[in-house]
Amino acid sequence: MYSFLNDYNEIAHPAVMQELNSLVGKRYKNYGTDTLCAEVAEQVKRRIGQNNADIHFFNGGTITNLTAISHILRSHQAVITVDSGHISTHETGAIEATGHKVVTVVSESGKLTPAHIKKVLSEHGDEHTVQPKLVYVSNSTEIGTVYRKSELVALRKVCDDNGLFLFLDGARLASGLMSKFSDLTIEDIAELTDMFYIGGTKIGAFTGEVLVILNDKLKSDFRFSIKQRGGLQAKGWLLAAQFKALFEDDLYFKLGKHVNDTALQLSDFLEKQGYELLAPTESNQVFVILPNPLTEKLLVKYELNKICEPEQGKTCVRLCTSWSTSQQDIDDFINFFTSLS
Repeated sequence: MYSFLNDYNEIAHPAVMQELNSLVGKRYKNYGTDTLCAEVAEQVKRRIGQNNADIHFFNGGTITNLTAISHILRSHQAVITVDSGHISTHETGAIEATGHKVVTVVSESGKLTPAHIKKVLSEHGDEHTVQPKLVYVSNSTEIGTVYRKSELVALRKVCDDNGLFLFLDGARLASGLMSKFSDLTIEDIAELTDMFYIGGTKIGAFTGEVLVILNDKLKSDFRFSIKQRGGLQAKGWLLAAQFKALFEDDLYFKLGKHVNDTALQLSDFLEKQGYELLAPTESNQVFVILPNPLTEKLLVKYELNKICEPEQGKTCVRLCTSWSTSQQDIDDFINFFTSLS
């Protein structure tokens, strides 16, 4: 049975495994104070064009979001996101557990707009409500859509105009940036946000994310926040080594293009068969609405996520491609699907 459940269901890209194996017999200092972490931090800074950025390594997305957001916000402050935002729907209330309210807005596109932010601000005008202070977006979004540069520029402006910080969740940043619908670069992200992270777990790393802090106001005492939240890894070098491999010869971005290309093949095929998509396929997640009998037949051979039931008798399923999805995998799915029609 082939799995389209997610993009992290294999151990790691061979280049990452090779880099990890090269560490056998070597000794490094602890908690990210080693030479390898320092080397990879400089590698990341050069790639994003920000020599003064602070670089921190985490082992997963939730602990990265939790640590970053709780560090930025004071006790009475809140974060704004869309209703489908990862911190609102898939992190078990982690942000609320730190005492910070997540204020959500409805967005069919999965993307946040200046109008959304202004509406929230208009509803939180004094000390009787929480004070919105942080804007959270992800690229790609939870439904696979991606931001254009003009959209991120507009968010930056409304944040600047209203004294808000802008944080970008980059769990699927490689896919988001390499979308054929995107004109954003990683340098743009670094220029337009106060903090963002470069996701590795979902694009070939064994496990790992790189948090990048751009705003000097947010850099102070951050390692204290990491330790307090349980995110400071004794073997920090183990996380850093993976990004050394991923940023070598731009492998990170090549894998992002690959996952998008394979997803678009699936999406184009399904649309040509006459099936509706829940959202346009702009990255490596395909959300297709299928009749229930067809869904059940697919599940005999493929692992898929059931997302919702948009109408009676139909199910929206997600197909998520990964760095290891091959052309043969795509061809096999198309042939099997065709045989069911």
